[in-house]
Amino acid sequence: MKVSDYRQTRSSAMVLLASAATALAIATTAYADGHTSAFSDMEFDAEVNLNASELIGSRVYVSEMDMSDGMLPPEGEREWDDIGEIHEIVLTRPGEVGSVIVDVGGFLGIGEREVAIDMSQLQFVSDGEDADEYFIVVRASVAGVEDAPEYRGTNVDMEADADMRDADDRMRLTAPAVTREGYEPADIEQLTSEMLTGARVYGSEDEDIGEIGELLLTDDGMIDRAVIDVGGFLGIGEHHVAVTMEELTILQSDGDVRVYIDATQEALEAQPEYEG
Repeated sequence: MKVSDYRQTRSSAMVLLASAATALAIATTAYADGHTSAFSDMEFDAEVNLNASELIGSRVYVSEMDMSDGMLPPEGEREWDDIGEIHEIVLTRPGEVGSVIVDVGGFLGIGEREVAIDMSQLQFVSDGEDADEYFIVVRASVAGVEDAPEYRGTNVDMEADADMRDADDRMRLTAPAVTREGYEPADIEQLTSEMLTGARVYGSEDEDIGEIGELLLTDDGMIDRAVIDVGGFLGIGEHHVAVTMEELTILQSDGDVRVYIDATQEALEAQPEYEG
């Protein structure tokens, strides 16, 4: 190899190494930026920051006075009412505080309920020299609190959950969508106690999980609930579960009745037992 060729090859190799080193440095920096940008070097400042835990349980007052300057009025001029306390804080998906949920009632004769107050409407009125000494005040009237719409949150789900429970405090099931060749959905009004009592009960996968042992009737003689006998042997050790007719899918074919429920034998045995 000529000296000139050697120098040219060595120079090219050095250029490649330098380029690789530069690329590695850029990639390392980008990786570091990508994995640390989510974190901030923050120091809590009580003058501008609040912990959510400090707001939970705080009393909220309403006043028709303008206290936008954040200063507490003289003792004799405090025309406000305690309406309740903050028990929840609702955030938006981007991470901003949307509203605080306040339990109102007991102080103004208002029935206990929840109302949502936009965070921007809260005024932190100073009650001392320290930053954590303040009152939370909302500019509103007592009548405005009484007319405020009720917050529709998790309590709605709890009410719906309660509606789905029966007298035995068991969660009602949804009737399974089942089809079987040669069978048609039975007309509930045409079914008799004799036809249903003793009928086999199947899971949604067509597995035999028990039988209808008893029917519970309403005062006017209509079928209200069916008691399913689950498990046991020769009637010993059976677990009895009372279910509503709305939880069952009943198929019929030439007098043969098949009852379906969206549960396994194990799931029914875990249900509260009907005492009868």
